[in-house]
Amino acid sequence: MADLGNIERADLREVWPDEAEDFTPWLAQNLDRLGDALGLDLELRTAEAAVGSFSLDILAYDRGGDRPVIIENQLDTTNNDHLGKLLTYAAGYDAYAVVWVTREFRDEHRQTLDWLNQRTDEDTQFFGVVVEAWRIDQSRPAPHFKAVAMPNDWYKLIGGVSHSEGRRNIRGRRSRYLAYWPTLGIALERYGFSGNWANRTQNWMVCNSDFPGATWNFSFQGSRKSFFVELYIATGNPDKNDKWFNYLLERKGSIESELAESLHWDRHLRENYRISSERPGTIDDNPEELDGLRSWMVDRALAFKRVFTPHLQELSE
Repeated sequence: MADLGNIERADLREVWPDEAEDFTPWLAQNLDRLGDALGLDLELRTAEAAVGSFSLDILAYDRGGDRPVIIENQLDTTNNDHLGKLLTYAAGYDAYAVVWVTREFRDEHRQTLDWLNQRTDEDTQFFGVVVEAWRIDQSRPAPHFKAVAMPNDWYKLIGGVSHSEGRRNIRGRRSRYLAYWPTLGIALERYGFSGNWANRTQNWMVCNSDFPGATWNFSFQGSRKSFFVELYIATGNPDKNDKWFNYLLERKGSIESELAESLHWDRHLRENYRISSERPGTIDDNPEELDGLRSWMVDRALAFKRVFTPHLQELSE
């Protein structure tokens, strides 16, 4: 007779003690899990995105159509306060998909999302998602997302393909990331870069720098159909972030002259700053084009390290 285990529900607060400090950062790094439940290929744009005096938990984009997706988390039973915020965020970002992730939906709130879906067109979609954590016997808890509210015939509407086909498309893209990042990482290792590039199915990769609060980041942005190499500043101190970014911005002319290109200089809520180089391309490009883009990433990473390191040394003293 087979020796079978028992499936048990885990307490969400044991897995993620604090919604803002634990769950939202985890979800921001694992949007593929939520995307699987909804049939969307989600790409993180930013966490804690400003909407007036409020702050949206996660702003993402649907890679399939370059459309904003807002995600509001609530590790509790739904309430009217979060419903009001959800609609505020939807209007603030003119969202294509509005996702409410919660421990438990009250019937009246689930019915509200159903009502909204009935009265909006295909340019706006509302989703109610219950997050659960399960374990088999004493195993590690495993997260599970269950959609309890969605547009009628949603899976038939996704790009005109079935749910299963949509999931195959998403998984195909992830397999391409899985093949791309390790080869880039091995190439960067030869020049002293270090990072975790094994088993990466996300659209981005991070390499450590010698300066706490600064990393070298590499990413694909499907919404822009571009590759990016960037200096990412997130010291954990908003004032310090401002100081570092402003110091570099004052030297923008000489930095761009040394790099022989114009850069993107982006501020994000004083919590993280990006100075990046962009080149057109997608993970779906043919192998020859990806080889060329990989060489470009290595070249830009070396140039960024050479040009920015003296400034980061000055800032770190």
